[in-house]
Amino acid sequence: MDKNKELISIVLPVFNEEAGIETTIDTLEKFAANQPQNFEIIFVDDGSQDNSVKLIEKNQESNQNIRLIQFSRNFGHQLAITAGIRYTKGDAVVVMDADLQDPPAVIVDMIDKWHQGFDVVYGKRLSRDGESFFKKTTASLFYRVLKRMTSVNIPLDTGDFRLMDKQVVHQLRRMNEADPFVRGMVSWVGFKQTAVTYERQERIAGTSKYPLRKMVRLAMDGITSFSSFPLQIANWLGSLSIVFGIGYLIASLFTTMDTIHFAVFALFLMVGITLLTIGMLGSYLYRVFEASRKRPLYIVSKTVGFRPSRDPESQQTYYKTTIKGRALQH
Repeated sequence: MDKNKELISIVLPVFNEEAGIETTIDTLEKFAANQPQNFEIIFVDDGSQDNSVKLIEKNQESNQNIRLIQFSRNFGHQLAITAGIRYTKGDAVVVMDADLQDPPAVIVDMIDKWHQGFDVVYGKRLSRDGESFFKKTTASLFYRVLKRMTSVNIPLDTGDFRLMDKQVVHQLRRMNEADPFVRGMVSWVGFKQTAVTYERQERIAGTSKYPLRKMVRLAMDGITSFSSFPLQIANWLGSLSIVFGIGYLIASLFTTMDTIHFAVFALFLMVGITLLTIGMLGSYLYRVFEASRKRPLYIVSKTVGFRPSRDPESQQTYYKTTIKGRALQH
């Protein structure tokens, strides 16, 4: 395909980014102006409480390649990515953060790899500037543990910063997971994938929108989405409890140990293992429960910069209305 005819869609989740959003827009616009391809820049507002939306709308008036999807409330970073992907029309789609920690210049390398025939090009971080030692260490540990626990080859030291061919995007649109783990889903669909390395930069402004609580939830979504290993752990712990109980019974018959203290210890151990096992099972059952309710994954309150034929929500409403109308005619 002629590079001048290619369209690259860039999807950026936004949550309370007013301090740096205009810098991000200016940087992306300058980047796009110097590339042979055409670009559309899709911001997905995930229920921001600041002026992020107003600033995006103001810039959209003078930059017609800017689009905005506004959620009715905060639904989460991964669902914001999911919504953005569904609204794209590009030959390739790039997902990146709105704080410029993912340098736009890396997109050039991703496009080059895409032209070489790769369907997914993900950014592999060599360093993570501006992040605490705790966050770097826990993130590194999580990816390595997840890789051991799953049969899906999720690359180490990668985030959601990646380029995906439109055929990969098509497959992602077919997936309707209530608690998506996008980087795992991209690995799961397969296709030809490779990496480009880069130095992750410090935020241009504001603070991280991924505190420890959200990091833990993302980690749990990743594990429960792509691994049954925690359920195996529950089986092992149950077996260990049985062995421990039998061992204690035998020991109590042949020794004069303080059985009261030992019994208390055994009781706490058994209760702890039981509660841990129930918690693991509950995490999986909750995912099943979420899927069974069949609620919308997110609710879009407003879109800016899209033609009606481009709006997936409008298309769905039109389809349902048309089908219902035909049914009534019959």
